Amino acid sequence: MKWLWRAVLASLLIAALAAGAAWQWLRSPLALAAPSVELSIEPGTSPAEVARAWVAAGVQADARLLYQWFKWSGQARQIRAGSYEAHAGITPRGLLDKMVRGDEVLEQLRLIDGWNWRQVRAALAAAPALKPVAAAMSDADLMAALGEPGVAPEGRFFPDTYAYSRGVSDLTVLRRAHAAMRKRLAAAWSGRADGLPLRSADEALVLASIVEKETGVAGDRSKVAAVFVNRLRLGMPLQTDPTVIYGLGERFDGNLRKRDLTRDTPFNTYTRGGLPPTPIAMPGAASLHAALHPAPVKSLYFVARGDGSSEFSDDLAAHNRAVNKYQRGGP
Repeated sequence: MKWLWRAVLASLLIAALAAGAAWQWLRSPLALAAPSVELSIEPGTSPAEVARAWVAAGVQADARLLYQWFKWSGQARQIRAGSYEAHAGITPRGLLDKMVRGDEVLEQLRLIDGWNWRQVRAALAAAPALKPVAAAMSDADLMAALGEPGVAPEGRFFPDTYAYSRGVSDLTVLRRAHAAMRKRLAAAWSGRADGLPLRSADEALVLASIVEKETGVAGDRSKVAAVFVNRLRLGMPLQTDPTVIYGLGERFDGNLRKRDLTRDTPFNTYTRGGLPPTPIAMPGAASLHAALHPAPVKSLYFVARGDGSSEFSDDLAAHNRAVNKYQRGGP
């Protein structure tokens, strides 16, 4: 029977040594083909495929051993899809923990208050590691995919910084920005001041976009909104240059001329009354609030002072004096 005990002891010793070696392996840094190795895991990727993908990406280990670790840990099915980066010094345990936590490498897209749709398209095209799905879609198809068929995309996305995983589609990021604007606009509209000459949240969005483009300093925002609200109440044309510039599109060369003010387009608020048909840019939260909570003033005019701020006037005579002072250098 001694031989049997010896065999059992030998087996136990081998198992203990194997367990010790496995424990040591789990705590030891993995060899990498580069200082950092990146991997994007698509939804539905099996743990075995994840292990093989890490090895193909540059983790210098046996893929079968990695997979057995994922499986033995009991967390193999908790691995999340996403973009990950393994740095020098990472251990097998650390690699699995990173994927289970969803500790991804994220890129960022920043959409700026006041940008128009062409600028949004350009930012998406320049953003790193975005899959170009929306880039190949027409504006009409894009808005249909976002659940608003027949709606122009201008102004329909909330300006903010959006973090995203590498390899995600530009449509996914746009969907988040679109949902954010819908939520912000609905909240602003539901809390609007009484008696505004606006028939819908869409009209509020158009007005907010004009306020966004016309405001030089934050302190003037609610007064700028008040000027346009007061004009709408009286049936006066808005006569705002940014809408004219928007209507000119790519023909605008940086100089707004008198002939441009008389050139009729759907966005020329000198030749047409009321609000233009769509927003002219993406308004931020402050402009949305100002459009729906204008300052309690009677101003109908404003002119730039030259320092970013504006001089507001209640009547044309006062406005002409302000223009003479700030634009013509008069007394």
